[in-house]
Amino acid sequence: MWEKTAEIILKYRLWLVGILALGTAAMGYQARKAELSYDFVKVVPQKDPEMIFFKYFLQTFGEDGNLFVIGLKDSALYRWNNFQHFYNLAEQIQLLQGVSQVLSLPTLQELYKNESAKRFELHRVFKTMPRSQEEVDSLLTQVRLIKFYEGQIWNPHNGATMIVVAIERKTLGSAARDPLIFKIIRLASEFSAKTGIQVHYSGIPYIRTIVAKSVKEELNFFLVLSLAVTFAVMYLFFRSGLPAFFSMLLIGIVVTWTLGTLGLLGYKITMLTGLLPSILVVIGIPNCIYLLTKYHQEYLQTHDQNQALKNVVKKIGVVTLITNTTTAVGFLALLAVDVAILREFGIVAGINIFNTFLISLIFIPTVFSYLPPPSLQNTGHLQRRRMRQLLEWFVQIADNHRSKVYAICLIVVVVSFVGLLKIKAVSYMVDDLPNDSQVISDLLFFEENFAGVMPLEIVVNAGKPKAMRDLKRLRALGALEDSLRKLPYLSPPLSLITFLKAANQALGTVKTASTYALPASSGELLTIERYTRGHQGKAAALASSFSDSTGQHLRISLKMADLGSVRTDSLMKAAILPCIEKALEGTSMTARVTGTTLLFLKGNQYLIANMRQSLFIAVGLIGLIIGLLFKNMRIMLLTVITNLVPILITAGMMGYLGIPLKPSTALIFSIAFGIAVDDAVHYLARYRQALKVTGFNVAQSVRIAIYETGISMIYTSLVLLAGFVLFTWSDFGATQALGALTSSTLLMAMLTNLILLPCLLNTFSKGTEDKAETGEIAEAIDAYINGKP
Repeated sequence: MWEKTAEIILKYRLWLVGILALGTAAMGYQARKAELSYDFVKVVPQKDPEMIFFKYFLQTFGEDGNLFVIGLKDSALYRWNNFQHFYNLAEQIQLLQGVSQVLSLPTLQELYKNESAKRFELHRVFKTMPRSQEEVDSLLTQVRLIKFYEGQIWNPHNGATMIVVAIERKTLGSAARDPLIFKIIRLASEFSAKTGIQVHYSGIPYIRTIVAKSVKEELNFFLVLSLAVTFAVMYLFFRSGLPAFFSMLLIGIVVTWTLGTLGLLGYKITMLTGLLPSILVVIGIPNCIYLLTKYHQEYLQTHDQNQALKNVVKKIGVVTLITNTTTAVGFLALLAVDVAILREFGIVAGINIFNTFLISLIFIPTVFSYLPPPSLQNTGHLQRRRMRQLLEWFVQIADNHRSKVYAICLIVVVVSFVGLLKIKAVSYMVDDLPNDSQVISDLLFFEENFAGVMPLEIVVNAGKPKAMRDLKRLRALGALEDSLRKLPYLSPPLSLITFLKAANQALGTVKTASTYALPASSGELLTIERYTRGHQGKAAALASSFSDSTGQHLRISLKMADLGSVRTDSLMKAAILPCIEKALEGTSMTARVTGTTLLFLKGNQYLIANMRQSLFIAVGLIGLIIGLLFKNMRIMLLTVITNLVPILITAGMMGYLGIPLKPSTALIFSIAFGIAVDDAVHYLARYRQALKVTGFNVAQSVRIAIYETGISMIYTSLVLLAGFVLFTWSDFGATQALGALTSSTLLMAMLTNLILLPCLLNTFSKGTEDKAETGEIAEAIDAYINGKP
């Protein structure tokens, strides 16, 4: 089969290159459809009960993560001239398309009783821009009596305040969001420049925008950087610009196909899929190295360029297919995770790893058939003295120092296992941003002054419709809110209770802080209901925003600090849920906690658990592939053990270095395992063929396999190492983890495949187990690297 494939590729090379060019053009057109994702990643499955309830909440009460907040803390803000600029800022933001509402001191509205119309209305406190310092001071004194907003948009203890900008839902998930956010930032920056008052930004729309902007910038940066580094490494290996140039051209084709796949499947560019072009640059280069190294080896033996290229396809095509398959399995194992973003990542990666194989198999032989044969300078990398010495050192270890290798490995495994037990699973809403980023420092400002900005919602089932009429139930809910108000890391709640308190305050003849309280009688409740029921306007809309149409399900909205998954879980179990249980005890009411924050943190826990599952699946599938190829259980176990050791070492490093287990770090292991096994497949293929040449002499076959495949294994590992190390320069923790942990895992895998695997084969392989193997794949592996033994 592979001999026929080689003949077809070289005979119809122009046609195949033409088809490849047309396919690349078509994928380039599809790549234009690939758009950035503007949605916050939701990893909880759609059928999960918590997700179903959250979707009900969104349908009933509206978006909970649509607030962009601008914070300020400076006494100079309340000077008349600066407050005028503040007033103008709030007005300018309100006029922007895509903004549904602006809540701030200048735009603050108080509940007002319209006696003649028998309804509540919302009237602005600052009806016009203040004309003097006295007017500013007088109106601010009036504002302080409106307890509904206390702790929400101003801090009564230190004077900090904020502008809360509600973004329309249709704008949140569209390309219009980013320009709107940056317009607001520009207006706030102009205000800061005029007044000298520092501004802080936060809120989920802002965080999403900054992340999306950084993803786009890093996509371009790392793509260019990875191409430059791999070009340099290829040039150093082959001492020629042509192999490096055409390898880069091949990678450019692969990147186009990758982006085209995103567009073709309708997937958006997320933080993960945005890394795929750079990752495939790194993964695709080993194909080029193995194919070109084999081409040079064959040409040195045959001195016939055409025959050498045929032999490349014939002898190494199947092995390249196998190694690409094991790599793809590492990514495709993510399909076992019921999370859209990871499934998309796995699908696109898996498809394009196979595309990389096909493109490489066509492109490399075709292009180099038109180029001059390799010179002695080009093939010099096969005979480098230092490389030969390094390989001889590996051979000496496999021959004479196996007991030492096993002792060292046992110690390393034990120490790594202890480190693995130290790993903690911790995730944050802004987990992957650097600690010194402006987003983190601004978030800390809001946590210090307003308890945070992350949305948390409690939905209370009052047990019957029209709960607003039941004073006993309302008092129980009031007690619940009083308890929640005392908890750390939570903002004061907003709910039907706070609305009723504000309405009761508005009904009074004199507005004081003491009248901000629940109505004392059912008659007062009926008056409030009469003033809100059946009326249109902002006041009635405000009241209805805290309950569903039946009045049975009530919403309590809070904001909280980004405490991380562990502390948030502790706060929930030790404080929030006990408060709910105690307040509702003895009533028919029940309550459920939901919201974007809770779903995000639960999603991370779900994700980590499923990533463990994907690792087991990847190990199982790759072990099965190796077992089927070599038809030997012993070989399969030795290969899996050899490549699990680096995974365990990396896990141990995470424990000792305090690197938490989170989605971005859990993702690494199944992918790294799939890539690492490639070297083992190349080594075992050559070992198996050498057995038949040497009369099934295990020790001699182990030496031959090291000498013949060691160079390519070292070259490809160094390319992978250099490529993944680049990601440590990222501003995102997820990308940094991908780079640092994957590169360290692959470095360890190179050493275990060149040291531990040969030792294990010398100890446990009988050498005669391959005699009974038959089949086309086995014959193709036999033909692999028919060099001098």
